[in-house]
Amino acid sequence: MSQDESWWRVCSRGLYSCNWKQSSVKKRKHACCWFSVLALVSLLSLCWMYVCLVTLNDQDDVNWQGFAKLKRWVNWFMVLIIISAAITSYCVLLLLFALFQFALGEPLDLHWLHKILLFLGVIFIAFGVAGISLEWRQEWPTVPLSLQATAPFLQFGAVGALILLSPFVFRGFDAAKGNWSRFLIAVVFVAVSAAIFLCPLSIQSPCLIEMSKLPEKPKLIGHRGAPMLAPENTMMSFNRSITCGVTTFETDVQLSEDRVPFLMHDHKAEFLRRTTNVKEKFPDKQFTDSNNVTWKELQSLNAGEWFIKTDPFGSVSMLSAEDKRRARRQTIPSLLQLLDLAKQNNISVMFDLYSPDVENDTEDTVSTILSSGIDPSLIRWLPPEKREYVNTAAPGFIQVYNNIKDMLNQTGDHLNMKYSKLSIKQISDLRNRSIEVNLWVVNERWLFSLLWCAGASSVTTNSCHILKDMTEPDWVMAPHTYKVIWVTVDVASFIMMIGIYIFQRKTKCFCQREENQRETTLAWNEKELSPFLPTV
Repeated sequence: MSQDESWWRVCSRGLYSCNWKQSSVKKRKHACCWFSVLALVSLLSLCWMYVCLVTLNDQDDVNWQGFAKLKRWVNWFMVLIIISAAITSYCVLLLLFALFQFALGEPLDLHWLHKILLFLGVIFIAFGVAGISLEWRQEWPTVPLSLQATAPFLQFGAVGALILLSPFVFRGFDAAKGNWSRFLIAVVFVAVSAAIFLCPLSIQSPCLIEMSKLPEKPKLIGHRGAPMLAPENTMMSFNRSITCGVTTFETDVQLSEDRVPFLMHDHKAEFLRRTTNVKEKFPDKQFTDSNNVTWKELQSLNAGEWFIKTDPFGSVSMLSAEDKRRARRQTIPSLLQLLDLAKQNNISVMFDLYSPDVENDTEDTVSTILSSGIDPSLIRWLPPEKREYVNTAAPGFIQVYNNIKDMLNQTGDHLNMKYSKLSIKQISDLRNRSIEVNLWVVNERWLFSLLWCAGASSVTTNSCHILKDMTEPDWVMAPHTYKVIWVTVDVASFIMMIGIYIFQRKTKCFCQREENQRETTLAWNEKELSPFLPTV
């Protein structure tokens, strides 16, 4: 290997173009076009990876939809994350090799295999975007919401990337042939730089506040208990949520054939299939809803083994051997069991009522609650059906609404909505009107931090064991402090890029002078020695 053929030059050329030896052949056509395609696909893959990471909060929804269609419980979202991470890593590394190629003066000759893999990556991302748009469109509002938590730091990262890429842009500008090419490079670079430098003017975040104005930490509501630490909607799950300091149990109620209210989320075609061993216990029966199964039959089912086998949140490894044994023994609890636990610990209960017979089930559920002896003020009544009857039969229940219009029409002051259905401004405005705002389901720290800054009263969560330990949001910054940091970073980066350009210009001029001197010396030597050289 020659001195010029250093190992990093050979590796960069080999990995990018699969050409391990220096070629005397000129660049193939469209090499720059393929470099542009690579840059665009890399940017696209980074954006897609960002979407996957911010929607990780709702991975359970994706897995549930996968189960509803395929009748098999798999952590489909984690599969999506792994594939997306592999595509993004591949594209970014390939782009880095391309930049090394350019810096080392090697031809940008992208191998055909890389072209095929880039095309497959684009196809995968396109299917992912289409899947969200068609089956999970309610998740798109999470992306702009997440920018209120991440935009300041994304801007700092973009400024850093701009500095790192500027030497390559400046070299391309100097190497460009023709004034129009240089003009186009300059205009694009200046426009992108201006957009990155000035984008903080449009960044708004509730966490850009003085620490003294930070609202109270939102209270925690256990979503079906603590489903990351125990099988959902079991007594073990609700007991684990108590250790997290939850103020409310959130659950789902259905009524059996013999009119016993019990806890179970899945209904319709998925009833009992995901979280119990109903197929093994009753292979010859088909339970389509709660009205065709008795309480005795329900009690005979195991409601915990599935949790250990499928590990829906990747959290089973956190459990002790004793906790795993206890989880495997869990059964379906009745509503009365949960009410007794809530009464003993002074914890509120809020639930959805899934039922094919709404009228009778509402009455029987209210009757069960009143007969339990629990303080009526601990019941947060969420089902909208027969609300007038509930108000009459149990005036002490706190009425909770799932939309602003119904709440205002009935002069309510408790709201329960998906976190992406309300804007940050709406949350703040509602809280200023002394309305309790609960948002579901909030599992990630960044989202909890953002809603904390916005002033949410409480959040329904699967990860109460994580959120309970947060003493403040992940970040809070005074607006004046952020402005100083933003301007300082922009000015420093601008000065650095000017310095890089000047250095490159001087280096280029120095190299040109050295080359001219060598050519002059060679010409002079040839002229002086020509009389003594033999003629051919």
